[in-house]
Amino acid sequence: MIGIRKVYNYYWSPDRDLARKLKRVIGFTPNKLYLYKLAFSHKSLSNNNTNGKTSNNNERLEYLGDAILSTAVAEYLFKKYPNRDEGFLTKMRSKIVKRTTLNLIADRMGLDLILSKYSQGRMSKSMMGNALEALVGAIYLEYGYNTTKRYIINRLLRKYLDIHELENKDDNYKSILLEWCQKYNKDVKFELISRYKFEKRDRFNVGVIINGKEIATAEDYNKKAAEQSASRKTISKLNIKQKEAESV
Repeated sequence: MIGIRKVYNYYWSPDRDLARKLKRVIGFTPNKLYLYKLAFSHKSLSNNNTNGKTSNNNERLEYLGDAILSTAVAEYLFKKYPNRDEGFLTKMRSKIVKRTTLNLIADRMGLDLILSKYSQGRMSKSMMGNALEALVGAIYLEYGYNTTKRYIINRLLRKYLDIHELENKDDNYKSILLEWCQKYNKDVKFELISRYKFEKRDRFNVGVIINGKEIATAEDYNKKAAEQSASRKTISKLNIKQKEAESV
């Protein structure tokens, strides 16, 4: 019956265009096509709900996918690096599941080809990573953890990332800035300057304050991403080198 459903989804379903795009992008035709349609439905499509009720967007699937992705990546790293300590594993997991990496994977997969159909207004990079997490959530609900874990490792990590290159890369600008401030006894704060709606989405304006002086500001649809951008600007402005930030 599952095979028949997949054939129906691909050839005769009202959403067969989505099924065919999914086959090209993620490598298979889903059985529960409605889950994947929901995974690519950004909240900009639906009215904001202030009563805590569920709405027809991908936020719940994104929440689920985030947890599954983090667990699968943790297990993968634990087995791949049997002699590395907890600190290294935690840092590597953070590098893989952070927003910029997920945006990169989603872009290389071509998720924008699907996401653009179900999103209104300007499509941001963060929406790509969100859709990837929601996609992982949809796969988990249809196939369970073990199949989803194999998909994450074989079709996402090994195909679209160079793990060994990632080992030596550190673009956590906030962490670099915090280490530098700690080393040189600087007081640093990340201040939310404003939060407003733009194209039905929250947008955050964040400033970096060092010793009471605002050094740089940045905006993004995600507060953490705005902090990273503001930290990057601060590092550039103060000409901070990574080695200089490391503890003696």
